[in-house]
Amino acid sequence: MKITELLTRDTIHLNIESKEKENVIDEMVTVLDKAGRLNDREAYKAAILNRESQSSTGIGEGIAIPHAKTASVINPAIAFGRSKEGVDYESLDGQPAHLVFMIAATEGANNTHLEALSRLSTLLMREEIRKQLLEAESEDAIIDIINQHDKDDDEEEEQEEQAAPSGKGKILAVTACPTGIAHTFMAADALKEKAKELGVDIKVETNGSSGIKHKLTAQEIEDAPAIIVAADKQVEMERFKGKHVLQVPVTAGIRRPQELIEKAVNQDAPIYEGSGGGSASSNEDGPKQKSGTSIGSTFYKHLMSGVSNMLPFVVGGGILVAISFFWGIHSADPKDPTYNTFAAALNFIGGDNALKLIVAVLAGFIAMSIADRPGFAPGMVGGFMATQANAGFLGGLIAGFLAGYVVVLLKKLFVFIPQTLDGLKPVLIYPLLGIFITGVLMQFVINTPVAAFMNFLTNWLESLGTGNLVLMGIILGGMMAIDMGGPLNKAAFTFGIAMIGAGNYAPHAAIMAGGMAPPLGIALATTFFKHKFSKRDREAGITCYFMGAAFVTEGAIPFAAADPLRVIPAAVIGSAVAGGLTEFFRVTLPAPHGGIFVAFITNHPLLYLMSIVIGAVVTAVILGIVKKPVVEK
Repeated sequence: MKITELLTRDTIHLNIESKEKENVIDEMVTVLDKAGRLNDREAYKAAILNRESQSSTGIGEGIAIPHAKTASVINPAIAFGRSKEGVDYESLDGQPAHLVFMIAATEGANNTHLEALSRLSTLLMREEIRKQLLEAESEDAIIDIINQHDKDDDEEEEQEEQAAPSGKGKILAVTACPTGIAHTFMAADALKEKAKELGVDIKVETNGSSGIKHKLTAQEIEDAPAIIVAADKQVEMERFKGKHVLQVPVTAGIRRPQELIEKAVNQDAPIYEGSGGGSASSNEDGPKQKSGTSIGSTFYKHLMSGVSNMLPFVVGGGILVAISFFWGIHSADPKDPTYNTFAAALNFIGGDNALKLIVAVLAGFIAMSIADRPGFAPGMVGGFMATQANAGFLGGLIAGFLAGYVVVLLKKLFVFIPQTLDGLKPVLIYPLLGIFITGVLMQFVINTPVAAFMNFLTNWLESLGTGNLVLMGIILGGMMAIDMGGPLNKAAFTFGIAMIGAGNYAPHAAIMAGGMAPPLGIALATTFFKHKFSKRDREAGITCYFMGAAFVTEGAIPFAAADPLRVIPAAVIGSAVAGGLTEFFRVTLPAPHGGIFVAFITNHPLLYLMSIVIGAVVTAVILGIVKKPVVEK
């Protein structure tokens, strides 16, 4: 497929008006939306902003490639925007962006679409193409330039197989980014171009959305002096055990290809000792950490791996339990007059099974994030033991990290085993010793004191006076709105789930109210202060009613990203008010998710709803005051 089948005249915008990143993104999303490529403009924009939050797609050389792969895209498409004055896009080289290519990929995009999208990324690495795009005078000229340089897949494969320029030793590389559309292929292209310039033989494996291309063979790995892994997501690493491996972020492959190649040629890289092995060596991208991450961010990555995999159990199980309460709070109890067989089945599925698994799942995926697949079984067992001992979420967190690092230690201890017996490690040694060591430590060292601490914490929370409870509610509610789905939001949510597991239902009432207030407040503001919002924002505000009601705080992100200095403070204040009021009214909420639809299972449904409404109104009024009127064009 040619690139110009995705980049068409109606998706080309030759004069970007905005000067700031967020506004440029909004402008380019509008181009795709008007061209009929999107079925949900705001959802696509949220996906773009979420990708930007991971790392800026301003790659330098005057280029920005915002991209997202989401169900809100009808057909894969590319939008091109040009700013001759330049846009402050937080680019890697600090320079303004002049060429903006926004890539929209569907969740079910086929390989031909994805290959065309990724091929665009490699074309933009060439200076002559960038210069021609800057000087083009019409949409047709842009299309002609792309067609002139776009090569079909067969020609590309043929070039890939050609012999390299010299015999300095064949360097291998792997590139991968979270979406596998742009950065993956730009890093690969940058490494290949620089290797050609330096006279170095190189082969690059790309881990893109369409799968792995140019996969490295066992013989190539055996013969290679060193391997460059420029990746921001997990790639297959065990095959590189015993080799010099340089691990860097994917952006380093784009920005510093010569440095990486020279280090690889000189074998200036630590020996990879297998997953969890690491090396005592370090480089400028971060000491003893993969992909240049700090200890704190590494801890957070492992924690979020557990939390994100746990959430489906929380949402699915929690809502099933909430539905069972339609027949009565005690409708699952055979001894209660309200007993209902179907309600009891829902409660059994959601409460006695799905929700009982969440601590084990949390621990299992934390351990797996640390030690790969061998850590999963010890983590699950440790988490399940924490549940059985009433050690709750804190016990599960400890079990996950304990199991992960126990397996990491086992990998180091059993490095002496001959390669011919390597197959015994994942099927016998790691699960047997990992489960045993984790289980013994959980049983005799961790569970009892942690369970006692959780019991103390629960009793302490129950003994708090109204003033302290309100302060706690204000803090928890405000945390839900500061980053709307980010680390603080997830920390508050995880604490609430932990308290539900410990039998204290008050904190989560504040947390859910605080999470619902921002999108509901923005929705109210777009309805009652119409002159402060554009027509497009008012339409998006309707969606916020539903997202807020369903406890999806992320519905407020597009508004916060477009006007953070006004929207975020207003949202935080409204959420803090909602959270504080729920604690003032002593509201308790046993359901972990469900939003407004589980309000009836609280002990004070009307007071709970009133707290949410007041918090939303506070946000709306503040926005109505601080936002400037919008003049429609």
